[in-house]
Order: sequence, then structure tokens, then C-alpha cells
Amino acid sequence: MSERPRPPKPDNASSAKIRRDKPKKRTGAEPAGGASPAPGRFAQPREPAGRRAFLDARRGVSTMGEAAQWLQARRIEDIECITPDLAGVARGKMMPAKKFTGNTSLALPSALFMHTISGEYPDETGTFRYSPNDGDLKLVPDLSTLAEVPWESDPTAQVICDLVDTSGQAVDYTPRNVLKRVVSLYQERGWRPIVAPEIEFYLVSKNVDPDYPLTPPVGRSGRQISGGQAYSIGGVNEFDELIDDIYHFSDAQGLEIDTLIHEDGAAQLEINLRHGDPVQLADQVFMFKRTIREAALKHDIYATFMAKPIQGQPGSALHIHQSVVDAEGRNVFSLPDGSPSPLFFHFIGGMQRYVPAALVMMAPYVNSYRRLTYGMSAPTNSAWGYDNRTTAFRVPTSDAAGRRVENRLPSSDANPYLALAASLACGWLGMVNEAQPDQPTDKTANEDGAISLPRGLLEAVAAFEAEEAFGDVLSREFVGTYAGIKRGEFETFMQVISPWEREFLLLNV
Repeated sequence: MSERPRPPKPDNASSAKIRRDKPKKRTGAEPAGGASPAPGRFAQPREPAGRRAFLDARRGVSTMGEAAQWLQARRIEDIECITPDLAGVARGKMMPAKKFTGNTSLALPSALFMHTISGEYPDETGTFRYSPNDGDLKLVPDLSTLAEVPWESDPTAQVICDLVDTSGQAVDYTPRNVLKRVVSLYQERGWRPIVAPEIEFYLVSKNVDPDYPLTPPVGRSGRQISGGQAYSIGGVNEFDELIDDIYHFSDAQGLEIDTLIHEDGAAQLEINLRHGDPVQLADQVFMFKRTIREAALKHDIYATFMAKPIQGQPGSALHIHQSVVDAEGRNVFSLPDGSPSPLFFHFIGGMQRYVPAALVMMAPYVNSYRRLTYGMSAPTNSAWGYDNRTTAFRVPTSDAAGRRVENRLPSSDANPYLALAASLACGWLGMVNEAQPDQPTDKTANEDGAISLPRGLLEAVAAFEAEEAFGDVLSREFVGTYAGIKRGEFETFMQVISPWEREFLLLNV
């Protein structure tokens, strides 16, 4: 269940922002008459009419010279130079803003992108190998991502960085570069992929002891939130102040939320983003996760993107809507007469053929496979259908220009760069190899109990490594590194004794 983003339109389409129904609160810092301060957290003095537009931009500049002026105009003191690791965790360095614009070279050790989610370094297995000298990887700021960090008490900015080696070559196994590699394959064919992610997450009470189960938080009504409130406005309003902070934090960073709803789980929410370029949308998901966590902590609760955080409640997904346009912006999934094109069916055929082998990039942890189980709302198949939410690949109702394919398999714990890269890579392989899909289904695709996907992490890793096509599309170095890390995470998980084992095995075997 979830609201769907609008059908893809040309990039120059007007961008409608979400507006809250209730008026903004007045603060003592606001001018008389209720006018809002200039963009950012600090009201700026009026500039002459010739003020350059980049100074007013909430997100992104073109050159380091513009960055210096942008930072100075906001009195930024510190800047976070961050990049996503393989888990999607922000890694990097913080530095004074003046030093950032002073041609400073930034580097991180290569091993930082070869450890597990628990911070351990797994054994070398398969083709996974560490660099013999743990050499430096250089951070290259992408100035189009420059934005404020609105939750910090001191004026702080952030910028997402790419990673290159000492010779300036892109590092193949880092997430942002993996996605860029896949996008470049489309560009070589004269295509441009368009995506629109939907991110589900739970709000939970603070939990400082991992031995205790997570519980829903108390809302403004003073009662603990219950499930079954899909699309409930009252359910959203239970966390009105927190959601206001999410909107305010997002606006300050130039992040656009299309819609926000309450999902079926207890205190489970979903944010839909407007369609656009895959790298830019992955950046936004990366930043939204930080933003939502920080907003929740401000209200003394947690926001979690675990795929299955609460037993008996629905899992959380990262649904991905995908279409492809040509150089003129025409949707290649549709013919001039409006009917589906062969490329549309080849894309679906590629999803059916390759996504089960790429599932580990969309369901990356042992917990992810608790969501993909029979009897829950997530698909457990590789079927496709028109407006059928029980299939893995759904074709929403739309006009010819908006024809798209929704991948409903990824979970919200996935690294957005890798989930998008995997999904688009599978569609690309289908298009170039002319893969043929099976027949669409209008039935409940997962009612027979069959699961046509890997059932667990190790099975998914084995399928991933066995697919020869991924070595060329995603890079062999990435495939080997990612598989080795996932095997290491499974071994770490196996060292933990679960409550189920203590309950049923302790006195019975």
C-alpha cells in the first residue's frame, strides 16, 4: 500500500512542493507581518537586485568559488564531507569551511569500504581481497549536493563526495560509483533512466538494550500507536511536530517530498520522492535517512529503516518506480501510438531474469529476508502484472508518457545507490539482450505459499556471484568485495543466540 508518484514528465516540468495544511508558526525572529526569513536557518540582509541566484539556492553550486561565497553568505563554520559506505552509512571528515575552500586534499583508507555493518573486517573469501597497503582513497566533493545541516546547533554545511584512487580513477566498489557506472551504460545507448523512490520506515520508542523487542512510540494522544492505520490522517497527526521538523529540515536542504502517508504498520510512515535522475534521487534518499533519524531523535524517539523491525508487523520497503527516456525525453516504454514498446517488455523480462540474482543488493541483511516471507504484504515472487501489488514488478496505471515499472522487492534497509544500481542494471540487461517476460498476472501472486527468490543471505550471495553478467555491468571488483562483506556479516550473525533458540531448544532438546 502506498501513494504513487506522478508519472514521469520532462525535467523542465514545474515542481510542485508539498504544503502543510496548517499555517507556519510565528517566532520572535520573524519580521512583522509574518514574512519568513531568507532560505537557511539565518535571516540574511537584503542584497542588491543583481544578487546572483546561486547564493539563494538551498542546494548545490557550480564552482568552488561559488561555494566559498555560498558558505560565507550563511556564515557556515564547519562542513561535513561525507560519502556512503557499502551499508549506506555516512562516512567522511569534518573541517572548517575556510579550509574546505582552500584546495585541501581529503582522503579515507580503502579498508573503510570493506567492513561489515558491525564494524568488523571479514576474512578474504572468493574473490574478495583487501588492498595490501590499505592505501588512501581521495574524496572529491560533488558541489551540486552542497547544503546546510539544519539540525546542527552551529552553522554547518554538508557535501556528498565521490571516491577516486591516487591516480584519479573512480573506485569501482564504492556505491555512488557503482550507480554512476550503470547510468553510463544507459547513456551509451542514448537512454536516460528516470526513477522515483518510495521509502517506508518505523518510528519506535527508544531502545537501549538490544535484547528487548522494539515497541511503537506514544503519540500526541498519549497512547501507544497501533497498526492498521494505512493512509490515516489521524495516524500522521499523532506525530505532527516531528513531521513538521522533517519538512523544515528537508526544505532547508533543498530536498523535495512529494507525499507523506501513514502505512499499515504501527507508527509506520512512507515518504515518496519526485521522479528524476537516479544519482540525484539516491543522494536524496541518503540525505532523507539522515534527516528523518535526526528529526526523530529531537523528539526522543528512533526512526528505523530495518526491513522487519517489529514481529507481526509489516516490513518496510524501498519501492522503485522506473522508466527510460530517449535524448528527446520520450518514454521508450511507449510507441508513438501509445501502446507498450518491445523495450518495455524487454525491461520487465530483464527484471524477472536477473533480479533474483541481484536480490542481495536490495535485501542486504539477514533481517531483510524476514520481510520476504509468505503471508506478509511483501512480494515473494518474480511475477509481474498491471496494477497488481502482489507481484514483484508492478506496472501502475498511467498514460503512455508515464508508463513505468515499479520494483517492489527492495527493502528500506538497502543502500539506495546499490538498490537503484541493481534494479536498473537488471532492466538494462533485459533491454540489450531482448529478454522476454512471461505473461502478466491479475491474480494474487503469492497466495500459493511458493517463494521464487533466495530465502536467506547466503543463498542470495551465491546467486549474486554466480551471475556472470554482473561482473561486466557492476564491475568484478564490486561483486567480489560486496559478496565477501555479506558472507562476513552472516558469520557475525551466526555468533548470536536468538530468543527463539532459548525458548524452544533450551529445555526441549
